Amino acid sequence: MPRVLLINGSPHANGCIGAAFGEMVRVFIEEGVDTEIVHVGNRDIRGCISCGRCRELGKCVFDDAVNETAPKFEAADGLVVGSPVYYGSPNGTLLAFLDRLFYSTRFPKHFKVGAAVVSCRRGGNTASFDVLNKYFTISSMPVASSTYWNQVHGFTAEDVKKDLEGLQVMRNLARNMSFMIKAIADAGEKYGLPVLERGAFTSFPDGL
Repeated sequence: MPRVLLINGSPHANGCIGAAFGEMVRVFIEEGVDTEIVHVGNRDIRGCISCGRCRELGKCVFDDAVNETAPKFEAADGLVVGSPVYYGSPNGTLLAFLDRLFYSTRFPKHFKVGAAVVSCRRGGNTASFDVLNKYFTISSMPVASSTYWNQVHGFTAEDVKKDLEGLQVMRNLARNMSFMIKAIADAGEKYGLPVLERGAFTSFPDGL
């Protein structure tokens, strides 16, 4: 069964992002996709210190929610990352989590489907949406889209439930993501996934 992992970066498990995720999960179930929600927005998670120990250990040197989530990410066919907007950007705790999760995990993320979901009261949503999508596009993960940017509006979960277009966007996103996961699996069996080149690494060590 296809599997999607949803990362809730809000401090409130049942807040605006929780409401958006609930709408998506209902569709995933209808589409025969297994789901799990991991709530990290209320966890004590520090940022990456660029120590490089993950290359030796095969996991992050800080043994917290990042290492707990890594095997779930590896087993998933898709990843949804959700965050409220803080000063025009995603929650700092979530960004610290994602920096370390993506950098410390060495398993292939090639063609796992990614989707970002953001919530805001009024503005900052598209800037936050852009930040979260960069984790996918640097990792060769196709990005799922919907019928508008993947966002809901509201100050509370009850507000979000009144954002009928936003909830529609979440349902369409889940349907599109389910289709992409199944289509990629079928194409992978028939044609194989594209080969990734890894040899070149631009660093200009000679200063030129």
